[in-house]
Amino acid sequence: MTETAHQDSDGGGGRLPPFLKRLDPAVLTAFACIVLLLLVGSLYSRNFLSVEYLLQQLKVASFLGVIATGMMLVVLIGQIDLSVPWVVTTGAMMASFASSFGPAGIVLGIPFGIFCGVLLGLLNGFGVAYLRIPSMIITLATNAVAQGLMVVYSGGFSPKDTASAPMRYLATGFLVPGLPNAVIMWIVIGVLAVFLLTRTTFGRAVYGIGNRERAAYLSGINTRRIVMTTFAISGALAATGGILLAGYASKAAQSMGDAYLLPSIAAVVLGGTSILGGRGTYLGTVAGVILITLLQSILSVMQMPEAGRQIIYGLVIVGMMLLYGRERLVR
Repeated sequence: MTETAHQDSDGGGGRLPPFLKRLDPAVLTAFACIVLLLLVGSLYSRNFLSVEYLLQQLKVASFLGVIATGMMLVVLIGQIDLSVPWVVTTGAMMASFASSFGPAGIVLGIPFGIFCGVLLGLLNGFGVAYLRIPSMIITLATNAVAQGLMVVYSGGFSPKDTASAPMRYLATGFLVPGLPNAVIMWIVIGVLAVFLLTRTTFGRAVYGIGNRERAAYLSGINTRRIVMTTFAISGALAATGGILLAGYASKAAQSMGDAYLLPSIAAVVLGGTSILGGRGTYLGTVAGVILITLLQSILSVMQMPEAGRQIIYGLVIVGMMLLYGRERLVR
């Protein structure tokens, strides 16, 4: 069962080009909305369509894109990861903390931060796969545990550890002239995600579990291992996103991941991934991430308060659930 096997077929009598027929209507809608937002943004500022501004927006989108990649994998198996905010923060804080221990710490800081994210992800996966705790409950609990640990570590204040030089280079440097390293990171992670979902037995198992876990188990898939691995990957990518954010801001800060929970979910469902699992493409997630980033940019220009942004994200999730989730509910 490949990623393209879950796309809706075109009912227009075969008039569309073949590559358009294979695209989910939600993906096409997301890209159409991106074009619309670009046109609307250009009305507020002439610089909105400049190459420099678009590259800056792509750089900002890469942080959300890395985090949303992990969220997409979890959603594909029919689960949800609400521990993202403090897994992001934990990855950033622990990478910065390890980097303060001399040259060895600088080398091991980034891997240590990602490792902490993997541990929290495994905790989520163990609770869902083996203890059969609903993902919404266990991930909220993990989020609270991570928050408590980071508050104890920092003493209730922002940590004094600053981001290491490798963290700053990873987020703000230019390995390829004109293309930020953060964007390259997102591209690499995206390519790996597409390969994982479309060319491996793991990817087929993810879709199978999302469609019907019991049937996947009866077909011989080790569903518990797949679920644990998926949550571990989500934790690793959330921590990686936190490390990139810390490098971008030159330091870690408490609650730095709070702003990425709803946008990461919204980006995934905007791209056509079913919130009930089993259907979705990474191209759709990319479109959702770019759409959310442009929407955030326009709302900032319009001086929309944070409360208003959260309301919009919530309405987006509800709207996409009504559009693309109802058919799964009646099956």
